[in-house]
Amino acid sequence: MATGKINVSADNIFPIIKKFLYSDHEIFLRELISNAVDATNKLKTLSNLGEFKGELGDLTIQVHIDKKKKQLRIVDRGIGMTHDEVQKYINDVAFSGAEEFVKQYEGKVEKGAMIGHFGLGFYSSFMVSSQVEIKTRSWKSSDDKEGAHWSCDGSPEFELKGCTKKDRGTEIILHIDSESEDFLEEFKIKELLKKYARFMSIPIQCGEKEERVNVAAEGEEAKYETVKKADIINETEPAWTKKPSELSDEDYNKFYKALYPYTFEDPLFHIHINVDYPFDLTGILFFPKIKPNMELQKNKIQLYQSQVFITDNVEGIVPDFLTLLHGVIDSKDIPLNVSRSYLQADGNVKKISGHITKKVADKLEEMFKADRADFEAKWKDISVIIEYGMVTEEKFYERAKKFNLFKSVIDDSCYTMEEYVEKISALQTDKDGQRVILYASNADAQHSYIQKAKAEGYDVILLESPIAGHSIQKFEGSEEKVRFARVDSDLLDKLIPKGDERTSILTDKEVESLKSHVEAALNSKTYTVRTEALGSDDAPMLITIPEFMRRMKEMSATGGGGFMGMGDFPVSYDLVVNTNHPLSGKILQSEGEERDGLIAHAKDLALLQQNLLQGEALTTFVNRAMERLV
Repeated sequence: MATGKINVSADNIFPIIKKFLYSDHEIFLRELISNAVDATNKLKTLSNLGEFKGELGDLTIQVHIDKKKKQLRIVDRGIGMTHDEVQKYINDVAFSGAEEFVKQYEGKVEKGAMIGHFGLGFYSSFMVSSQVEIKTRSWKSSDDKEGAHWSCDGSPEFELKGCTKKDRGTEIILHIDSESEDFLEEFKIKELLKKYARFMSIPIQCGEKEERVNVAAEGEEAKYETVKKADIINETEPAWTKKPSELSDEDYNKFYKALYPYTFEDPLFHIHINVDYPFDLTGILFFPKIKPNMELQKNKIQLYQSQVFITDNVEGIVPDFLTLLHGVIDSKDIPLNVSRSYLQADGNVKKISGHITKKVADKLEEMFKADRADFEAKWKDISVIIEYGMVTEEKFYERAKKFNLFKSVIDDSCYTMEEYVEKISALQTDKDGQRVILYASNADAQHSYIQKAKAEGYDVILLESPIAGHSIQKFEGSEEKVRFARVDSDLLDKLIPKGDERTSILTDKEVESLKSHVEAALNSKTYTVRTEALGSDDAPMLITIPEFMRRMKEMSATGGGGFMGMGDFPVSYDLVVNTNHPLSGKILQSEGEERDGLIAHAKDLALLQQNLLQGEALTTFVNRAMERLV
């Protein structure tokens, strides 16, 4: 038997481990299972290389819970350790068993195949334990008396002695402390195993489960009995570890449902990533149906390192717009035991993030070129993701403008930016050479304005996403001589000025008088009154919201754009009075309550046309209209 002091730089590492090594104490289970998987994979590698000539046998990792003894045991049949290796890898914390192993077999072992660091990762077990024991026997030993038994009570002092162990491999025995007894509950351990180890590459058993099986002989009437079977927690060969050629659409959808069991809709399509140079990256990303309001997504991308779950909080690790996707990303080049802030700053993670963006753009462009009709059919469900990417990622913008679509509400067709600008150039170019793209945010609410534009031969597209304001800002800043204007933001002559002016049938003095009467009747800072010489068949009054102010308020509401706080600005409308409408002459000829009533009714009609007449004002308008009917 040997005793000694653990070789660490601090006098006592364990309080540090308990407080600072991991924010979640549950991580200890991931670390210990990862080590067990490592040890087992090492043995399989040695067997493949011909260095281990014995029988591998059943390699299932066992997790046992003993509530009476307050023990949690993790048992593997991997390579195990000799007495000297325990001294090196457990007591000398600075070393890593995985690093040493890969160095010895460099060129023979796939990079990243060994995930664990049997050092600090192992010591995470003291976050939940008052004492930890290791019973181990190396694959090199054929004598069951050559086992090693290490124990430590959470101080720098340890005990290491020989022991009898019938089988190779390692058994970790945790004596769970009084503050962590919830880790003695089977449901809790199974929940954590499914969270962290559900896709690890070696079978993991925790207890048993009951199954109904048919025990009747062939040809006899079915007879079912309940039997107990080993409860294997994990799937050792998840879909992303296979080649795309080995998987059908049904396989991908089945995997999607396994990832997100409470999701009932199939994904629209998937992207299978399989890269081994210049870095390792595998995974499957699914495009779900994204609702226009971008509601909170409960299904998130899951980040793995060599099939070990790291996190599903990937903000800052993958581009923001891709957080709307679902699926799995796995890379052996992603550090396992680090904080999320470290991950965000890691050089490999940044390269991986850029590559994922490229793969997404490649897939979308391929789909667009291969079957445009199908791509257009999916557009409503994927447009928000693409818009978001174009606003936030410059490189993605340059790729995506080739397949980003604008849908016309006039002819119901879809166009790329290049196609659409060519379509409208003849009629929708203003006097300064700007191509003006008219758009609606709500086809029903702005129907009359759309019809007016249609009557003039103009086209209108639909931009209804919650980030449309940001998208417009990006388009205008990136495309030469292109300007967007919402179809109801002003008169068409003002939206696409061509230098022509209509003549008012009223004199200048009458126009001034008309404006004064309207301002006096409204008596409100909410409206800025303008007079315009429109057609006699146009509406007597129109309500418009200045494009700049409305757009800034919308962008402020969805965040960013440098316009935070604009949403608190008071509402302001332009009230346009048509001087060529017969009502204008009638207002000039009337007086008092009659004149005020005409103005109020015309103003309310204008508000109604914009869906802005609500509450008490709407009730007053309806009552007034009813009175005029009788």
